[in-house]
Amino acid sequence: MTLISRNGLTRRSLLKTSALAAAGTLATPALLRAQSSELVAGCAGSHTAWMEALVVPHMKKTLGADILFEGTKSSVNLEKMASNRDNPYLSVVQMDDPVMIQAVEEDLLAPITAEAVPNMTDLRPDAVHMDGMWCNYVQPWAGIAYNTDLTEGVPSWQALWSPEAQGRIIIPSLQNTEGMWTLFMAAMLGSGKPFAEAQYEIDAAFAKLEELKPNLLSVYSTMSQAFNLLEQGEISMLSGSFSSYALPRKAEGVPVDLAAPQEGIFAMPSGICLVKGGPNAELATGYVNEMLGAELQAAIADFATSVPANTTVTAGAVIPDGVQIYSPDWAFVSQNRREWIDRFDKLMAI
Repeated sequence: MTLISRNGLTRRSLLKTSALAAAGTLATPALLRAQSSELVAGCAGSHTAWMEALVVPHMKKTLGADILFEGTKSSVNLEKMASNRDNPYLSVVQMDDPVMIQAVEEDLLAPITAEAVPNMTDLRPDAVHMDGMWCNYVQPWAGIAYNTDLTEGVPSWQALWSPEAQGRIIIPSLQNTEGMWTLFMAAMLGSGKPFAEAQYEIDAAFAKLEELKPNLLSVYSTMSQAFNLLEQGEISMLSGSFSSYALPRKAEGVPVDLAAPQEGIFAMPSGICLVKGGPNAELATGYVNEMLGAELQAAIADFATSVPANTTVTAGAVIPDGVQIYSPDWAFVSQNRREWIDRFDKLMAI
């Protein structure tokens, strides 16, 4: 966790519309100051860089908030919310869509409303889920990261299974949402069906994953450690990697790139939600409003090479031309994920 000092509060971001002012709960800086200025937010560990560089100082400037953020996996954030449901300490959580579905089913979230969060009205319609139970704020794309000193590119997902890749591949655990991309692509390759049908061919997916085992150096649950091995040339490819992680490293001069294989890439939804009964509710809605606003949306999208959810923003990732982008049936994933994780762990002996 990182403790950030407080700063002065401004009305600019909180009074975007007259409707918000009429609502009253966020429009009065004195009300926010009357509460503790400390806000605890759960987020992905891979978001640490831009949370520290962009979100923390922005929230300090606009809300006067001291942000404590806990970077971990979405599934861990879900466990924290569930185990502390009677006395929540998290106010806001940023996690993936399939885990959001589970959080809704467990009655752990409070709905986001346009009255309290006016920037919500600028989002793409598909970025608001289940009547506002959560919203997507950015959407990186996922493909195969590779070491440019070891390979010139990855034209096909089938490259993960090539004999030349023996012992040089790392894939994510299914405990990580990005692990689903390798599973679904294995389903496509194993069944020979298009994605819309193949995503339900889970037996074919696991049969294809078993064929991948000779090429695996390991399976990761912490992406940063696996990415370090890619940068160092210990592995040649890292499956299911995000544009928000790989492309900023490429821009820094690290010998890595992100491939968009011919079979297609995946949209990685990053969602934000309010914790039901969480402390500092007014400050929490202010935080969500800022996360969905144009200024911070543009900054995050550029920093993390992601697609913004706010339709007034043109910054961010350039999606590769001519490549199909897939988004799975997240309800199906949510219903079966625990079983798949158990099956995957036994197959990979982790």
